[in-house]
Amino acid sequence: MIVFSKAPVPGQVKTRLIPSLGAQGAATLYQRMVRHSLAIAVEASPGSVGLWCTPTMEDSFFKNCEKEFNVALHLQCEGDLGKRMAHAFQETLKISSYAILIGTDCPSLTLDDLRNARTILWEGRDAVIVPAEDGGYLLMGLRRYAPELFTGISWGMESILEETRHRLRVLGWKWHELPERWDVDRPEDVERLRNEGYTELISASPKA
Repeated sequence: MIVFSKAPVPGQVKTRLIPSLGAQGAATLYQRMVRHSLAIAVEASPGSVGLWCTPTMEDSFFKNCEKEFNVALHLQCEGDLGKRMAHAFQETLKISSYAILIGTDCPSLTLDDLRNARTILWEGRDAVIVPAEDGGYLLMGLRRYAPELFTGISWGMESILEETRHRLRVLGWKWHELPERWDVDRPEDVERLRNEGYTELISASPKA
């Protein structure tokens, strides 16, 4: 299991939430989402979770997560999201029969989603995806590596999922898509967290 995370430096993470939460509040929410993601990843795949960090592994938050969740720290390579994901998959698939990558801003991703993704790969599908409401995806799992899935993709655009589906078709791979989920990027997403009961993530987040 691969979990991608940035160091939760105020002013450098979840910047679109700063107008409503403040820099510190956005960073605090991000830390809570990272911990939430690690908790379900460890429960879904005990003993085989890697926290892939950027821009450094030395941030104290990462060190604390390493101890608390008993995860291995890895450094993301430089480059765009596609290059960093490709590197993480390539390295993980050298030592594992499958790899599942998630981000840390998608608390709607459930423990059952991770377990189902793992089962789908065990049963022989080449890939599994959890689509995102914004046109991307929140989880990708692979049994084998193909650079085509990560190069020339319009990262940050609404076409990410469709472009990825096209690449999978061209590769001739069999894949499965789990139910669509949503991530936290905008102030209205914070309100959605509140309305859907994620109170542990948003309670008493400081604004500064």
